[in-house]
Amino acid sequence: MSAAAKTIFYFSIYLVGLGLTLLIVPNMLLNLFQLPSTNEVWIRVIGMLVLTLAYYYWEAAKSDLVTFFRMTVTSRLTVILFFGAFVLLKMAGPTLILFGVVDLLGALWTRQALPKRK
Repeated sequence: MSAAAKTIFYFSIYLVGLGLTLLIVPNMLLNLFQLPSTNEVWIRVIGMLVLTLAYYYWEAAKSDLVTFFRMTVTSRLTVILFFGAFVLLKMAGPTLILFGVVDLLGALWTRQALPKRK
């Protein structure tokens, strides 16, 4: 497995944990991030979507899909911007930034590990 693939593989493991948490004990996570608890299904739907993303990341890592790795860098770098906006607009507590930091650091790690374009 290439260095870049390993970054994506480890990110997929993080996504599995996040997705399972959202499916099984979503309010624990919501409360931790100062978001209102819910009994509605939407949070578990998000958990299922996160697990689907985890699967894509897992398989891309196994197949060393460098194009996919490059796309994730771009998308993961935007997460901190959106989460920062949610916090500034008082839609979420400042602890939400921690998730954005995870994405930011993961994206930077992947970008550093990617082979240089020719």
